[in-house]
Amino acid sequence: MLISLKSSTKPYGLVLLVSIICIALYFAPFDSSLAYRKAAIAQGEWWRLLTGNLLHTNYWHLAMNLGGLWVLAFLHEMHYRAANFSLLFVLLCLLQGLGLYWGFPTLLGYVGLSGMLHGLVTYGALKDIQRGIRSGYLLLVGVCAKVAYEQIYGASKQISQLIDARVATESHLVGVFTGILVFIGYKLIRRWSK
Repeated sequence: MLISLKSSTKPYGLVLLVSIICIALYFAPFDSSLAYRKAAIAQGEWWRLLTGNLLHTNYWHLAMNLGGLWVLAFLHEMHYRAANFSLLFVLLCLLQGLGLYWGFPTLLGYVGLSGMLHGLVTYGALKDIQRGIRSGYLLLVGVCAKVAYEQIYGASKQISQLIDARVATESHLVGVFTGILVFIGYKLIRRWSK
């Protein structure tokens, strides 16, 4: 049975769709036209800001990122409906691309969902805190501590070897900031609409 994005009240329809797209793109030869490449974006190929998030370097990279997406969907399903999760996903991916483009001019290429996942876990932790779920504080401190550690000491060499690429820790930092930014923006929009 297929999950409809329109009828589902949970985020799993979009998570399934993103999983299928990421798997299909992994086997398709579109890396050269969809990956985040700073030079190509500067020449007007703006879609790469979004589509670079959907590509992966190898099977392990793909499996870890999709596993993380499913875990976060299960962990914070109470915060999402299909429509708002879809908007959140697209916003976090787009802001991820823009944050890397403007904030890290020396990062010339990037692929993967990990930056967006850091935004998603940050946003979910803030939603937990807003709803009085105390574990949200632990989650928020944990993701911030992890990203701070990566900025000082770099990523694990084992993970770099596993995904056969340098871990773009810049994307994790951008992800945390975009998660906070989207959470604040959502709160402001809700306040103004009342």
